[in-house]
Amino acid sequence: MEGEGPESDIVISSRVRLARNIAGYHFFAHATADEQAEVLNLVHKNLMATKLKDQLWYLEMNDTTPLERQLLIERHLISKELAEGEGPRAVALTHDETLALMINEEDHLRIQMMAGGLQLKETYQHICLVDDMLEEKMDYAFSPQYGYLTACPTNVGTGIRVSAMLHLPGLKMTGEIEKVFRAAKDMRLAVRGLYGEGSEPIGDFFQLSNQTTLGKTEEEIIDQLVKHAVEPIVAYERLARRKLLEERLTALDDKIYRARGILTHARLISSDETLYMLSYIRLGIHLKRIKNVSIEMMNRLFLLTKPSHLQHLYQEPIFSPKSQLLKGVKVYQFSLRQAVK
Repeated sequence: MEGEGPESDIVISSRVRLARNIAGYHFFAHATADEQAEVLNLVHKNLMATKLKDQLWYLEMNDTTPLERQLLIERHLISKELAEGEGPRAVALTHDETLALMINEEDHLRIQMMAGGLQLKETYQHICLVDDMLEEKMDYAFSPQYGYLTACPTNVGTGIRVSAMLHLPGLKMTGEIEKVFRAAKDMRLAVRGLYGEGSEPIGDFFQLSNQTTLGKTEEEIIDQLVKHAVEPIVAYERLARRKLLEERLTALDDKIYRARGILTHARLISSDETLYMLSYIRLGIHLKRIKNVSIEMMNRLFLLTKPSHLQHLYQEPIFSPKSQLLKGVKVYQFSLRQAVK
């Protein structure tokens, strides 16, 4: 949120996720209701027996409202599968929201850790400490031949998914973004939208992650993503931004100030359009075309202008079910107008 961390002008966040299952139990999709509840209670009990217990907020999905679950999705703390699934499911979160442990999603346990900027190696080191704490108390489903056993075959092995959230408006405006996607796919990397698997890119935000976990160590997977994908893409985006400044300044300023005008004066605006407009404002801040708006404010607006956050803030529906248009007046009431003026 503060816009800090290495390469944070382009790399919004780094995320490492580990998929784990408890030995002796069926995978969640094939487990009985009693088994699912037993797994939930087992993981919860062992979590509370670690030194993390005082840092965790534990929330069972069946005790939440649809709006609360959507809030957690918008904050990238739970998946749609956990939010929309059935049976006993839960999430444990640290108060700073850097660590989330989803229980009974596709796997019995999915441990996720996030950090600002490009910090995949550091994030992996931290998540290993959490994983080791839990593995001391529970037996994971593990094969000497295949590694960690998971519900989805693509996660078998290390069970790790590493991803970086990238903001690439320069490559999008120069028409070079498809080259990046093709190169990533050639390296067997996945390119997804803001909410990962199944989501479309919105607002020039793209999530880049590994697709295979078998046959490589965790360090090799992270190294490949960082050195062969993220770092080169960051360099290409910087080059594209310089090209826009040097060769297409009028077109660049038009995008930035048109976005500023729309956000300042619109009365009805969709959630998706808001994200695109904020994307241009964020680019303008980093290129010093806009000088009186902070990156922290901009990053907060990316969250606060999402439908569930707005509804939670005002405790009332603030969009039209037919058009999915946000009521612009509500957006302005918490300083969007003041932020982009």
